[in-house]
Amino acid sequence: MLAAIGHVLPIAIAMAFSTVPIMATIVLLLSPNRDRTALPFLIGWVLGLLVVVSLCVLGAQLIPTPKFGLRPNTAIGIWETVIGSALIVLAVVSWVRSRRTTHTEMPAWLRSIDKFGRWPAFGLALLLNVRPKAILLAIAAGLAIRGENLDLTASAISIGVYVVIAASTVAVPIIVTLADPARMEPRLVTTQDWLIRNSGLVTSLIVLLVGVIVLGSGLSRF
Repeated sequence: MLAAIGHVLPIAIAMAFSTVPIMATIVLLLSPNRDRTALPFLIGWVLGLLVVVSLCVLGAQLIPTPKFGLRPNTAIGIWETVIGSALIVLAVVSWVRSRRTTHTEMPAWLRSIDKFGRWPAFGLALLLNVRPKAILLAIAAGLAIRGENLDLTASAISIGVYVVIAASTVAVPIIVTLADPARMEPRLVTTQDWLIRNSGLVTSLIVLLVGVIVLGSGLSRF
């Protein structure tokens, strides 16, 4: 189980530092509706993480299919190689886009969520878990857990570790801000300004690092 957690840890950290859910969290926390929307958003985010990664773990149990006759480790290695390569490509694309973008404004759709109510905030959090990068990271986590041939309890613990770490950068600001908004608001504004300027670079570096790790894990299984 420790080996699986070791493989899942960098993937969960990459998910935790995904800039879109962090920026959405900050917008909601700086809005007049934060007391109504912050907790539903957090619940939706955690639930989405849990459902998506659990489905990926269950899907990984189907590897390999009998018609290919591959050993489990070899088949998982193939899929990890594919996912790792896809993450590296995604990182490069994100970096190129960030280099071409000169504006320092938040996307319009993010600015508009400060008017959301409870259910839209909850729904948005769920939808953020089905972005391409989020799905690729969840698949990588599912393959890492499947690759260690864990029993049900150990798999559940590994999934729990992934969800807790991945949700931490949304959960901590929400909990702390609701407890002490006056102290947190200036820090949220500073963080928001920094992310607007550097989100592309942050995303690229983290996804590239995880892509290399997943690719290396896949190649090691052959």
